Amino acid sequence: MPRLQRVVPRCLSSILVIAVILLRRSEADVGTAGHYDPPYTPTACFGYDPLQFPSSFLFAAAGEGIWDNGAACGRQYWVRCVSADRPKTCNPAQLVQVRIVDRALSTVSRSSLDHATIVLSKTAFEAIANPSASSVNVEFVQV
Repeated sequence: MPRLQRVVPRCLSSILVIAVILLRRSEADVGTAGHYDPPYTPTACFGYDPLQFPSSFLFAAAGEGIWDNGAACGRQYWVRCVSADRPKTCNPAQLVQVRIVDRALSTVSRSSLDHATIVLSKTAFEAIANPSASSVNVEFVQV
């Protein structure tokens, strides 16, 4: 019984998150996402601070459309892949929550897509799409 008591809240919280995203669908924005590889520092938001990166490595750099003169630093977004040039690139059932730690134009390593709305860390991109893709179309909403 104790194991069931631990599993049920996790399942319910996952279902709740998915329901919120689906219900808020009309409030979500769409854009493009690329990815970038290490090195990730220094960042435009937090310099060399190693604590800026979530332990899950789910973080991103903001494109100019969401950069907001640096106000995007620290914001968190739910991101979901919705389409790509090649079929079966997206894992549309997978959502990731990323934290903005950098500006896409100033990342140390080059983005796989110039002028992306959001540039995901390698780990975040691989969670929602085939890692061989250079870019995908995403739906995102600020948390």
